[in-house]
Amino acid sequence: MSGAQGAVTITAYPDGPLLVRGAAVLETSDGEPIEVTRRTVALCRCGLSTIKPFCDGTHKAAGFRTDA
Repeated sequence: MSGAQGAVTITAYPDGPLLVRGAAVLETSDGEPIEVTRRTVALCRCGLSTIKPFCDGTHKAAGFRTDA
């Protein structure tokens, strides 16, 4: 879907967040919409962010590591 209008990509950043690019719709576990004001957002994978579901960089200080 590269180049397709409205395409959404999710990239696992090594030792960091999931980068979501495009017009993705994010919802809470209850189905409530989460406001997204940027075309690219970083979602927390380490579970330590104070602004979940978004990444705040805490993974760096915590030494979070991934295989991918």
